[in-house]
Amino acid sequence: MVAPLVTIMDFTRSRWGAMIAAMPDYGSYCPISLASEVVADRWTPLILRELVLGNTRFNDIARGMPGISRSLLVQRLKHLERKGVIETWPLPNGRGSEYRLTEAGRDLEAVLLALGRWAVQWMYQELDPGDIAAETLMWWLHRRVATDELPDARTVVEFDHTAPVRKRIWLVLNRHDVSVCLADPGFEVDAVVRCTTASLARVFSGERSWNQAVRAGDLDVSGRRAVVAALPRWFLWSPWAPDVRALRTGRSPAVAGGRR
Repeated sequence: MVAPLVTIMDFTRSRWGAMIAAMPDYGSYCPISLASEVVADRWTPLILRELVLGNTRFNDIARGMPGISRSLLVQRLKHLERKGVIETWPLPNGRGSEYRLTEAGRDLEAVLLALGRWAVQWMYQELDPGDIAAETLMWWLHRRVATDELPDARTVVEFDHTAPVRKRIWLVLNRHDVSVCLADPGFEVDAVVRCTTASLARVFSGERSWNQAVRAGDLDVSGRRAVVAALPRWFLWSPWAPDVRALRTGRSPAVAGGRR
């Protein structure tokens, strides 16, 4: 006797459903699948970006990622620790801990740089300097300081963001530490940079140089002559600034990426 077609189809569906249910989320016999299980979600690459930039404490990582909830950040950090990408280290003073990249995590820096370089190459027109808040930009900037270029004495630079929201933010710099202050730190100011947030973001991204922005009137820099002259040398700018500069001069970001 021939089984009814509907019975055969139901049996097939049930076996197929059981097979699908037994499969892992991505499958494991593929390097891309294995890597995706570690980094392929909305926030994890951004957390890794913060760690690569030098933000190792929970609050510091959170400041560089406006929009992420603290509970989700905890979840993602635990995930990266389970996967062997980061480790938790106690702070020397015994108060709290910090997150450090393992050897495997440090190896991901090249992956992140390549991903950013790809975005510059193919999605540059979608990079809008108006998308970043002044606080986030200054937080990134203070982690991209060439500390060996700084003078021995403490130097205070006030950044007066004139638009889209008027906001003053201070960088307190010395060779051992760079702090970003949202309130007046109370020290004598050595230089003032007056600009829109978008204008400073264009310099940070590599779209134009500091000197070009000054000549165009987009950055107004005043203060002690030595500090004003040295300021452009104190910042390393975005890790992808060489790629943006290359693209704007008609070269390939992939070529620029080898000369950081």
